[in-house]
Amino acid sequence: MSSEVVIRAHNLGKAYNIYRNPADRLKQFVLGRWRRFFDEYWALQEVSVEIYRGETIGIIGRNGSGKSTFLQLVYGTLAPTTGEREIKGRIAALLELGAGFNPEFNGRENVYLAASILGLSKEQIDARLNEILDFAGIGDFIDQPVKLYSSGMYARLAFAVAAHVDADVLIVDEILSVGDAAFTQKCMRFIRKFKEHGTILFVSHDTSAVVNLCDRCVWLDAGRLRKIGPAREICEDYIAALAGEGENPDVFKIGGARRSMTDKVAPKGDIRSDILKELNLKNTVEIFDFDPNTAWFGKRGASIISVCITEPSGNRLTTLEGGEEIVLQIKAQAHEHLKQPIMGFYFKDRLGQRLFGDNTYLTYRHAVNPASEGQDITASFSFLMPYLPSGDYSISCAIAEGTQDDHVQHHWIDDALFLKVISSHVVQGLFGVVMHDINIKTNQGGEHAHVQEA
Repeated sequence: MSSEVVIRAHNLGKAYNIYRNPADRLKQFVLGRWRRFFDEYWALQEVSVEIYRGETIGIIGRNGSGKSTFLQLVYGTLAPTTGEREIKGRIAALLELGAGFNPEFNGRENVYLAASILGLSKEQIDARLNEILDFAGIGDFIDQPVKLYSSGMYARLAFAVAAHVDADVLIVDEILSVGDAAFTQKCMRFIRKFKEHGTILFVSHDTSAVVNLCDRCVWLDAGRLRKIGPAREICEDYIAALAGEGENPDVFKIGGARRSMTDKVAPKGDIRSDILKELNLKNTVEIFDFDPNTAWFGKRGASIISVCITEPSGNRLTTLEGGEEIVLQIKAQAHEHLKQPIMGFYFKDRLGQRLFGDNTYLTYRHAVNPASEGQDITASFSFLMPYLPSGDYSISCAIAEGTQDDHVQHHWIDDALFLKVISSHVVQGLFGVVMHDINIKTNQGGEHAHVQEA
């Protein structure tokens, strides 16, 4: 990432005039010097941000928070009411389906129209036309009017054009949500390649995608900039805010202090640790102590008081290797009567991506299992530990009350437990699974050779 600022927004704001009836428009035109006949609605107010070359920025927020308005102001399709913005380089924007398309033109004609709007000459479009059509993959529909296209076909054609105009800045606003799985994967591959040299503004309600793709995140709330910072930190704060939406602010709280992956409580010693580190093919994992003071949110009708990983026999582990059976144990204490407590966890990588997780609801959905005030509640999850690439990981834990779809969050702890994979044989993928059998067969003189690896 460069230190060069490619997008600078200063005090951006956008207001709309809302008229209660059509006659007020005429009154405003005639008498507007002396009286206002409309209500002012601010879709965006006082947003200032600097974005650097090579940076990928996520834009998150509830519906109606001003995300699309902000992007349209940055792109220039809307004129700001207040403030200003500066852009260096060519922008390609996917702000809404069919933006820049003429519905009466066919797909091929709209490629020329949209690409010319984005700054390409006819000769440049001619040279890239086959690549654009191949990327879009809509076949014979390319010669049909785009008014006959489905939303997915619109998205395919719009993204294909944006991907071939040599843009310096790419703006993507939820357009990928309408594509099929194969096309979405193609777009994500392009975005990851574009990240190597370009700047991206990425809007999505999928916080996992934002954490995975973005360096920083802008959180807009009710038209104002609420927070900007590292993508993982901002997304976790946003999720906490969503969990508290509709809750009584006097009982729903957010607290604790967020830790970095390097700020860990020292693990308890193990005489085998030095030996295990020497074995490069071992998937050696260090487990750090539970920290109850890390970032949390919830009503706090119950508190998580302990999180640890044990052997099936109950012995607590401080180091482990992938492939063996382990037990994740979460212990909580009820501060009030809980009719139906639910406890669960997420296993996350260093970016905050959720690799896997589970909770107790499915197993106990037909069994009433209440907890009285002052009682301890213990949940145990027994599973085979997957093989993990080297790096830092964490486990988030939570206790709630209710059902899978309708519950009250009492205590959610981000990064309750840290793990560090020192060495690993996993070099591809997010994690490796435990293989019960691996074999290869060849035909030798009518007989099949079988090789089995334990």
